[in-house]
Amino acid sequence: MATKKDPQSPAPHAADSHDLIRVHGARENNLKDVSIEIPKRRLTVFTGVSGSGKSSLVFSTIAAESQRLINETYSAFVQGFMPTQARPEVDVLEGLTTAIIVDQQRMGADPRSTVGTATDANAMLRILFSRLGKPHIGLPSAYAFNVPSVRASGAITVERGAKKAVKATFNRTGGMCTRCEGRGTVSDIDLTQLYDDSKSLAEGAFTIPGWKSDSQWTVGLYAQSGFLDPHKPISRFTKKEMRDFLYGEPTKVKVNGINLTYEGLIPKIQKSFLAKDKEAMQPHIRAFVERAVTFTTCPECDGTRLSEGARSSKIKRISIADACAMQISDLAEWVRGLREPSVAPLLDALSQTLDSFVEIGLGYLSLNRPAGTLSGGEAQRVKMIRHLGSSLTDTTYVFDEPTIGLHPHDIQRMNDLLLRLRDKGNTVLVVEHKPETIAIADHVVDLGPGAGTAGGTVCFEGTVEGLRAGGTVTGRHFDDRSSFKETVRKPTGALEIRGATENNLRDVDVDIPLGVLAVITGVAGSGKSSLVHGSIPTGEGVVSIDQAPIKGSRRSNPATYTGLLDPIRKAFAKANGVKPALFSANSEGACPTCNGAGVVFTDLGMMAGVASTCEECEGKRFQASVLEYRFGGRDISEVLAMSVSEAEEFFGSGEASTPAAHRVLVRLADVGLGYISLGQPLTTLSGGERQRLKLATHMGEKGGVYVLDEPTTGLHLADVEQLLGLLDRLVDSGKSVIVIEHHQAVMAHADWIIDLGPGAGHDGGRVVFEGTPADLAADRSTLTGEHLAAYVGV
Repeated sequence: MATKKDPQSPAPHAADSHDLIRVHGARENNLKDVSIEIPKRRLTVFTGVSGSGKSSLVFSTIAAESQRLINETYSAFVQGFMPTQARPEVDVLEGLTTAIIVDQQRMGADPRSTVGTATDANAMLRILFSRLGKPHIGLPSAYAFNVPSVRASGAITVERGAKKAVKATFNRTGGMCTRCEGRGTVSDIDLTQLYDDSKSLAEGAFTIPGWKSDSQWTVGLYAQSGFLDPHKPISRFTKKEMRDFLYGEPTKVKVNGINLTYEGLIPKIQKSFLAKDKEAMQPHIRAFVERAVTFTTCPECDGTRLSEGARSSKIKRISIADACAMQISDLAEWVRGLREPSVAPLLDALSQTLDSFVEIGLGYLSLNRPAGTLSGGEAQRVKMIRHLGSSLTDTTYVFDEPTIGLHPHDIQRMNDLLLRLRDKGNTVLVVEHKPETIAIADHVVDLGPGAGTAGGTVCFEGTVEGLRAGGTVTGRHFDDRSSFKETVRKPTGALEIRGATENNLRDVDVDIPLGVLAVITGVAGSGKSSLVHGSIPTGEGVVSIDQAPIKGSRRSNPATYTGLLDPIRKAFAKANGVKPALFSANSEGACPTCNGAGVVFTDLGMMAGVASTCEECEGKRFQASVLEYRFGGRDISEVLAMSVSEAEEFFGSGEASTPAAHRVLVRLADVGLGYISLGQPLTTLSGGERQRLKLATHMGEKGGVYVLDEPTTGLHLADVEQLLGLLDRLVDSGKSVIVIEHHQAVMAHADWIIDLGPGAGHDGGRVVFEGTPADLAADRSTLTGEHLAAYVGV
């Protein structure tokens, strides 16, 4: 029997006084000495315009320091295998708890990584089939498409007493298809796109962009290598010549007195074109790559990635390949129908994992879906699955815009999950723009007032009601609601799509109007991207801007990515009578001490490495002699330090007038990036900023049809209005704009809406509405119609 408790409440325990995360003097990136107190075991939402410093405070300061401190608890040996993290620029951080970061970083695009391998679902399925599959083919590895079969035999020496050699054999049955090596597709390079075999090398046989006949680095290297006859048509090459031509090993050769490396054409093409980011390529080179490389479904395994043995073993007439191809919501039902006491705990665990997919709004996926094809929002929700059933409490969960890619119908479900994590006793920190998620916060931190150097301060801290009345940019726009246009534009034509069956589409016939702003809507997984990206050819006249992340190292910046630096370098070179290469920090003009990086990385062995500003160039990245050359009164480092708005004015008129540079800067300003600096590393840009950078780059292409995939991603409520103005200007200039979008403001602003659904996966794939936004809201026959009507208040 328990003894009776003392009726007097005891004094508060000292351990219960640590209920706040205290940040004092944070200066990471653009933060200006920020000091705040964040309540623990509550849901705190960080908001503010794009580039105001939200991610710098939450991810680069709070979460980064938490992870750094945890990493320091490991042995020096283990730390040697972990990424090194410098201490954030902050004076004091108190009350930190273990941080679990669930960000928007897309999953690795490795072809062998799938939704099933990225979670525990595939591992559990493999064990299930190794126990219950008929015929039995082996251990769980026999069902894994990442494990090849291995057979070996030979003599081994056993050192036990007298040494003796014994014969031994070793077998391991793997599930990998031998033809495609577990990739599901086989790739091939179309040789007809590389050269005309009726011509000789001397006659200009190569049809590769940029390979000019007078170039000793490309055409001249093959013609004068000594391996090939430059005057013989390629079609008449011997087998040896053809092998050397296409697959030759790297070999040192001398061409015109210069030492060069000769290698076969196919490995050279793979290194020079296929290893690069397609998005960063010039349009004609991107078109060449898309023509030259073909991917086809593996004919041996029919795209399942699995060996014949793994496909033959079945449970209730379902193989593991069939199970992975099922929609996850259907697979969950199938697993619940298995009644086998010997594997009951495994079935329970697998059911819970699959139910988590459905609960989080990803029941329309299949386990064999390549991880690299998931959108940022889908990838973030897949990462969330492992945390939903976690027994951890008193941890800090950090989310980066978890509502990205979610239809308004699904946002409520995401909100419930965030609240559930909080109610388990966790601190939940969310960077978010959507008012529906800001509204459920216990505590709001609004950063701003502007972006870049105009931001980095805390404008408001408190409740949602206080934010509404606070007068900040977020507060003023919190209850903004777009209204329908009085008159919609009339289409000038139509893009006819007939019999679309990509992914879950059900023989869809639809006409997308041209010359207007057409918006494609529907719940996540309803078939929007399949319809637009799968049915609209990205040929001449179509500029497609999807959500694929732009790649770029610390050396890449907006000026290099957009091609802006080329006209700037030429202008500097012409004004000073020197080579343009001098004005590149990645070429001849680079500071020799830091190699043009601006910082020097010091490896401290067992401790975290340190990045310090280069003392030679003081972070300017260029040699001192290069900085003596000026253009318009500025040196190249001063130009790269300018914001887009400053540079637009600088290159727009006066002695520094450079029309080619000014055109690019106008496009950057149009997409709302006037505040970023030209030389800012791409690695410091947010997800929304990167997508708008990509949009600005593509706007320079000559296309009549623009296809945008959720352009409001990462945009603050105040910035959505500017985006709508940009879309209007594109349409008014004679372009056709097709937008895949969930944001109700964009839907309301559209001239024409095509709504897909009614559900996700095999419950979607049909056109459920075509017409004007006003008709959709009045009709209310679809989920989108209901939410649009509620949004505009009709």
